[in-house]
Formats: sequence, structure tokens, C-alpha cells
Amino acid sequence: MSHVPVMSYPEAMIVGLIQGVTELFPVSSLGHNVLIPALVGGSWAKDLSVSTPESPYLAFIVGLHVATAIALLIYFWRDWVRIIRGFFTSIRHMSLSNTDERLAWMIVIATIPVGLVGLKAEHTFRVLFGKPTLAAVFLVVNGVILYCGEKFRTRKSLQADQEAALESQAAARSVTEPATATEVPAVGVMAAGPGGDAVVSPQRPKHGSHAAPRPTQAAQRADEIASALRADRRLTKMGFLQSILIGAAQILALLAGISRDGVTMVTGMFSGLSRQDAARFAFLLATPVILAAGVLKVPDLIQKGHGIYGPILAGSILSGLGAYVSVRFLVRYFQTRTLTPFAIYCFVFGLGSIIYLNVK
Repeated sequence: MSHVPVMSYPEAMIVGLIQGVTELFPVSSLGHNVLIPALVGGSWAKDLSVSTPESPYLAFIVGLHVATAIALLIYFWRDWVRIIRGFFTSIRHMSLSNTDERLAWMIVIATIPVGLVGLKAEHTFRVLFGKPTLAAVFLVVNGVILYCGEKFRTRKSLQADQEAALESQAAARSVTEPATATEVPAVGVMAAGPGGDAVVSPQRPKHGSHAAPRPTQAAQRADEIASALRADRRLTKMGFLQSILIGAAQILALLAGISRDGVTMVTGMFSGLSRQDAARFAFLLATPVILAAGVLKVPDLIQKGHGIYGPILAGSILSGLGAYVSVRFLVRYFQTRTLTPFAIYCFVFGLGSIIYLNVK
């Protein structure tokens, strides 16, 4: 009797969590989802193979993209409200008169190349390259790409880092500027004002307090909103051709082992973006692509997922939670830190996987 591929709760939950985390970290979710079952072996290698026609595994991991995209939409919901509104106002007014309208069309145009290639070649890429050893090789290549992206950054990108840091410092000073001797010290809260400009709403400390109060969660979120508005204004200074080039880099992520966000960030930095802005643009570009890929696989997942809907739901929940926590972490991480640790991880894990898969 032939083995009928199934999926247990532990398999679905572990894969779901890995998908959610690695989709946004620049380490390739598809590469991990191809490699890990092969490294574990046994029923995992049989049940969780993208090359087995009867298996719901491929539809499952792509279907998890819906949960990942929902997490991204929840985190960036204010941004997407602005962007979508900008898209429709640009159509109504037939113009690109502000940041939101311009950013909306940059995302639309940048998504076209990977959308067309994905629709035409996704199956071919999976059949030819969805093998564990090749995934390990491409993971090593991904590590090299990330390392080179940091090692050989352009002068324009490094300058953009400095300019972004200066903007943030200026915004912070405008909030914490000391009061005059006759004034009570105030702490400002950054918020989005009319037209998308950042405004400061003063909050005075309690009577008798000498130290500046710790920022509240609302104040931190307001600062994040203001930071996003500043980043979007910087992003829209680049040309549409630049955005298409950055978006087209996502095509490489069809190869298991190549990270979508990683190659998009490296291309963005090569084009002159700061690391922080390259990361933001990568996350914004990834959202419609991930969501579309997941939605397209939902019918396939329903058709092949009979009897395992419970594990699928459990995996999807963990995928969404993992993605949300990851994006919160990475947005802050890339403000001051580099891709190098991820480059080292990809190189070591990929090389170790190649050796293990060929000697076991």
C-alpha cells in the first residue's frame, strides 16, 4: 500500500511558525520549508514534500501566506489606509500630487514583474528547483547576496542612512526640546496631522516630577507613525524605474533558498536607499505579493486539505503570530543594525545542510 501524505498537528504548527518568521526575516521561508523536512527525515520527508503531487504541503505553505499577509496588513494598517486612499484619489484627480498617491503607484508598478513571472513560472521553478540540496545551495547564495549587499554598499546608500538618522534626531529634539526657565517642562507626542505631516502634542509631566517620563505605548506608536511618514517621503523621491528594479528582484525568491525581503533590501540599498527605508519598502512590496500568492492557492488547499483542516488552522494561526512579532522586531532592528548576521546564518545553515544531505 502506498504512503498517503498526511499532516499532523506538530508538523503543521512547526512549519507554520517557521513560515511566519522566515518569510519576513531575510533567510527564505521556502528554503526552510523545503530543507527542514528533508533534514528531519522519516514521515516529515514523505508528508512535507513540495514535489509530491498528492501532498497538500505546497498548497499549505503557500496558503500560509494569507496568514502572513494578514499579519503585515494588521501591523501596517494605517499605512495601507493612506496608500489605498492615495491610489483612488490619484485616479479621481488624474495626478500624483502627494506622497501617498506616488507611493501607491510605485508599489503597483513594482509588483507587476514578479506577479507576471510568478503566474507563468511558479510551477516550473518549483519542479526544477524545489529540491533540498538545491535549496541549501541557494541558501548559501542568499547569504553571499546579503553579505555583499552590506560589504559593497554605495556611497549614496550610506549617505541616506546618515540623512535618515539626522531626520530622526531632529524629530526627537523637537519633542524633547527643553523648556525656558519660566515654563514647565513638556514632553511632546508625535502624531499624524493634516496632510500627513507630523505634529507635536505636548504632554506635561506630573507635578513634582524631575525626570522625563517614560514614553507610553501610545507615544511610541505615534512616533512610529511619524517615522513611517518621513520614510515614505524619502521613498517617493526615487524614480519609478528604481522602484520597478527593486520590485523585480522579488522574482529571485521563486528559487527556494533566496529570500524575498533580503534581495529586495539589497537591491534597494544598491539603488541608494538607506537600510531602514529599503526594509520598509521591502515589507510594503511583499504584502500584496504574499497575499495574492496565498489567495490563489486557497482553492487548491481546500481541495487537497480534506481531513487536515485542524492542523492547517493551527499552522496558520502560528504563522500569523510569528509574522507579526517578526515585523515589529525587524522594523526597529534595521534602523540601526545590518544584514550581516543573517548572511552568516544562511551561509552556515546552507553549507551544513549540503554536507548533511550528501553524507547521511
